[in-house]
Formats: sequence, structure tokens, C-alpha cells
Amino acid sequence: MTHPATWDEARHALGMAEMDDTHREFIAQVAALIAASPAEFPALFQALVNHTRAHFTEEGHLMRASKYKGLPEHESEHHRVLGELLQLNRSLKRGHLPLVRAYVKEGLMDWFDTHVAMMDAALAMHLKKDLPLLS
Repeated sequence: MTHPATWDEARHALGMAEMDDTHREFIAQVAALIAASPAEFPALFQALVNHTRAHFTEEGHLMRASKYKGLPEHESEHHRVLGELLQLNRSLKRGHLPLVRAYVKEGLMDWFDTHVAMMDAALAMHLKKDLPLLS
């Protein structure tokens, strides 16, 4: 089931301002990609890859700093998804716009919603306990 690329407070808010802001930016970038013309799409997809890499790096630092026990699984998921995005970016550069556009439209928000609900929500609860100044 595909969800629209819109921020939903009930579904996406974690109560951690920095995480929530980063997630809002991600959703806005996905929405821009969905609406993008073929000419705009490659640069916007590269921006999404860059944003996602920075987002995952920052979450990795937070997980390490707080000694988060779920780090291996969470980081493994980050590596998997970033790998998919990088592979899709290579496909896009070879002219496979329809494939990449379909991934963005049909799968990316479903993955994101599940990731936020399962992995990021658990991380946010951990961080609120261990690093309360961040919340």
C-alpha cells in the first residue's frame, strides 16, 4: 500500500526535534521527486541520496554515542537502503528514469513509514532515556 509523500504527525513524529526535522525534509524531497519533470528528476534524486547518506551518518553517530543495542540491525538497514539508492542513481545515470521513478512512487514511502514506526521509534525512545537533552 503506497502512502502519499506528506508529513503525518501521528505516523511520523517521534518527539525528537532533530529527527523529526530530518524526516520532514526527506518527505519533502520525496514529494518533489514525485512531482518532478524528467529534466529535474536526476538532480533531485542525487539530493535525496546525499540527504539520506547524511541522515544515516548522523543517526549512526547518535546510536554509537548512546550505546544503542539495536545499532547492528538499524545500521544494517541503513546500509541496505543506501545501497539501493546508490544503485538506482547509477541506473538513472544510464537512462532508466521510469525504473527509478517507480521506486520513488511505489516503494520509498512504504519503506520509510515502516522504518520510522519500527526502527526510528525504538531509537527515539532510547535516546529520550539516555540523552534527554536531545528531545
